[in-house]
Amino acid sequence: MAKKKKAEKPQRILTKRQLSRWQQQEKRRRIILGVGIFIIVTVLAIMGVGWYIGQYQPLHRPAIRVNDTEFNMKYYVEMLKFRGEDQPASYLQNLADEVVINIVQNELIRQGALKLEISVSDDAVKKELKSSDLPNNEALRDLMRNQLLIGKLLDEYFELQVPLSAGQRHVMAMLLESEKQAIEVRARLENGESFTEVAEELTLESFSKANQGDFGWLPKEILDDLLGTSMVEYIFSAKAGVLSQPLYDEEISKGVGYWLVKVLDRNEEEEEVRIQVMLLGSEAEAQEVTGRLEAGEDFATLAKEFSQLEGVEENEGEYMLAPGMITPILDEFVFDPETELETLSEPIRDETIATEGGYWLIKVVAEDEDRRIEAEDRDWLKAKALNEWVTSLWEDPENEVDDSYLNDEKKAWAIEQAMKG
Repeated sequence: MAKKKKAEKPQRILTKRQLSRWQQQEKRRRIILGVGIFIIVTVLAIMGVGWYIGQYQPLHRPAIRVNDTEFNMKYYVEMLKFRGEDQPASYLQNLADEVVINIVQNELIRQGALKLEISVSDDAVKKELKSSDLPNNEALRDLMRNQLLIGKLLDEYFELQVPLSAGQRHVMAMLLESEKQAIEVRARLENGESFTEVAEELTLESFSKANQGDFGWLPKEILDDLLGTSMVEYIFSAKAGVLSQPLYDEEISKGVGYWLVKVLDRNEEEEEVRIQVMLLGSEAEAQEVTGRLEAGEDFATLAKEFSQLEGVEENEGEYMLAPGMITPILDEFVFDPETELETLSEPIRDETIATEGGYWLIKVVAEDEDRRIEAEDRDWLKAKALNEWVTSLWEDPENEVDDSYLNDEKKAWAIEQAMKG
């Protein structure tokens, strides 16, 4: 028996009014959907424009140009980030200008090395970064390339620029604070005291102190760095075995000074003192100035003539002083409640401060006009030649450097980006 066919649901017939309402509802839904999509697209576009304007565009603006090579702000930020890793913002602020110099110098070295047909491959750079467990970004690649380049320049180029032998002198030298002391020490040496023992005790120059006055065999260029041109001229004209008279060196810096100070007034609430003070280069000079002050000469006038403290021309040796502003030894005297006002101190020796000027005693032990240069000394000479070459790159008028985009505002922005990590 045939199955009864289920009756079909009759098709709904819309009236004109219902059809019009349905069409309006569909139109409204399409408008709402379109508006929603438009709002989403607009928001995304605004976000994209904001990101582009706030992040992408500033990062890709030029920061530094060295001849035809341009570095953008992203590169500068990466370099700041690496150099200032785990450091406070204040440290990065100090680095901002230094990083600019580093970027320029590294690029000048790269370009200069290319002219000498010396370069480092990308593979060598990547390999070194990997072995050092460093990120492979553009800034670090350039830093590593520069490090490898310097090694190649020293080994392949400057190795050939430094001779294997040169005229040398075996020199003994010590630096003393005054002519009076140098005369006294010279007499002790002439009477048979050991140069090395006396130098270890008294010399005020670091290299002679470390080597007990024995500089060993050295070529002229190295002696020039250690002792200065005028002393080297004496050394290469002096007879071997002869101890020099005291030789004055006005440019040498030594680790000692002498204070003469008067406390003029105290403010105990503010923990401040008003003082007259001068810094002198030797005890003999301090004693001479003391005598002139006691004879009635003006402190300010003598301070301007003799004091090595910065600013003495303007303040004539008068300062408002709080604890820690100069040195602990000076603090100990001026903040001592037992120090009488308006009373001139005895010369106060201070080995924590540097002063200029001193007297050398020099003895040329032996001479050789063609002596093989020690490996350590050749390394010094190669490094010196490299430094001079780099300086010549900076001074070359054909090298054009432009960092004018990097004003204080842009540097502050870069520091902020670097701090974000």
